[in-house]
Amino acid sequence: MTQLLADKTSHLANFSLFARNAPSPLPWLDQLRRAAIARFDLVGFPSSKDEEWRFTNTTPIARIPFALARHDAPATPADLADYSFAAAAACEIVFVNGRFAPHLSHLNHLPDSVTVTSLAAALQNTPSLVEEHLARHATIETDPFVALNTAFLADGAFVHIKRNAVLSQPIHLLFLALPGPAPAICHPRVLIRADDNSQATLVETYSGKKGTVPVFTNAVTEIAAANNAHIDHCKIQQESLDAFHLAHTRARLGRDTTFVSHSASIGGSLVRNDLAVLLDGQGAAATLNGLVLAAGSQHVDNHTLIRHEKPRCTSHELYKHVLDGHSTAVFKGKIYVQKNAQKTDSRQTSKSLLLSDEATMNSMPALEIYADDVKCTHGSTTGPVDEDMIFYLRTRGVSRQAARSLLTYAFAADVTRRINVQPVRRRIEDLLAAQHKLPQDLRITDLETHDQAAL
Repeated sequence: MTQLLADKTSHLANFSLFARNAPSPLPWLDQLRRAAIARFDLVGFPSSKDEEWRFTNTTPIARIPFALARHDAPATPADLADYSFAAAAACEIVFVNGRFAPHLSHLNHLPDSVTVTSLAAALQNTPSLVEEHLARHATIETDPFVALNTAFLADGAFVHIKRNAVLSQPIHLLFLALPGPAPAICHPRVLIRADDNSQATLVETYSGKKGTVPVFTNAVTEIAAANNAHIDHCKIQQESLDAFHLAHTRARLGRDTTFVSHSASIGGSLVRNDLAVLLDGQGAAATLNGLVLAAGSQHVDNHTLIRHEKPRCTSHELYKHVLDGHSTAVFKGKIYVQKNAQKTDSRQTSKSLLLSDEATMNSMPALEIYADDVKCTHGSTTGPVDEDMIFYLRTRGVSRQAARSLLTYAFAADVTRRINVQPVRRRIEDLLAAQHKLPQDLRITDLETHDQAAL
């Protein structure tokens, strides 16, 4: 990896301070942390000469001497009002600057078959359950930012859905980034274990306040789903427009396991989401849906990788981008089919809507296939709002601006309507409606009811 000519001193100094103040009593964890910081020291920050970072410039992050975010940053329920699920969630576990905030969390209504706790508590109470999967799916060789996150691994969320457990309401993991007097970085970590025949919905929300200095969230999530599990995973990134957000999600699926991912990027100045799914059991299925809403000078980069390792697996992927102003976006999606992964059925689609002449989209769908009995397709489209559709609406008495707004909303709703978690879907739809000045009675929030009424 090409090393960016930038000073890594602040992160190395942060690690020295972290290692002194938070030594691990677990030898394997201490060894993992030190190997991770050594890896980061070796490879450094990626540059545009690295193929995986060709369209995303990390210089704005590399040149800032970030300090570790304060763990005692004050936060109140009012700070969570716009993001909390309240009674709509089975439980809500809150983290402020990457650290567990028990006074803001609600964990009292879970069955014995589901464990949701802080990663720090899990490392103390059930270290063997954590060690089995921690850093096994998102390894320190994967990416320098994964290595940096692992070096500072101390807290985050640990979710264990035990065998045969079925949870009807979502588990909400809420991460709040609060600015301080100086640029700060936090490293949230999430580990999710889903045992055989389990079913659950999980939502990761990343939110934050605008400050006078930037905040950098460097997050890593690992999902280990055993056989015949069903996991619906949502991630909504809605941090302030001056924040940096880099996230890596790694999921491993067992036999006949279903994994559905919904990703929405709304806030942030520079955002990168790196999602990789390993279909490691026959009959596994993955669905990846993504939505990017960017404006101003925002930059949002989505990298996805679906690895078909076993026969008779399916994957469907749909990512949509709505870009306005001078915003830029990247989609690099790859479907990899191993030699023995016969009968693979995979589809990938990227669609982008440019609302201004200054917006830029870079789309790179890719297939890498080594099996001969497969059905794999990919496609990508980028363009402005369809003028024929605008003309059709104008003939019905709709103004040009209202027609553009309605078509933009409908374009994004193709993704939002697939989200089963109502608080997530409504939040995105409300934001879209507010941006385009659409009244409540023009919005379709319950597609099934609407379709039935139209019969």
